[in-house]
Amino acid sequence: MEWKLLATVFGTVFIAEMADKTQLVTLLFAADREVSKLTVFIGSAAALVLASAIGVAAGSLLSQAINARMMSMIAGIGFIVIGAITLYHGWQSSA
Repeated sequence: MEWKLLATVFGTVFIAEMADKTQLVTLLFAADREVSKLTVFIGSAAALVLASAIGVAAGSLLSQAINARMMSMIAGIGFIVIGAITLYHGWQSSA
């Protein structure tokens, strides 16, 4: 196993997932006194595992057609576009 890669991926995903919508939704489900916390944990953990598996499969398939540097550039541009759209909509709704 590549421990350095494992630690890098773990740290990156952990930081990205902290206080995001997924974690907040999980928090809301767990806040219900009538539900099993274990069931909420297993459901949210399974969803994250499945989403990650889809990401790994998609990255593996895309890497056959596009090199890693180009994929990083496309992802970066995508984040910038999403950020710009979010800012624009936030500006529009406050105006």
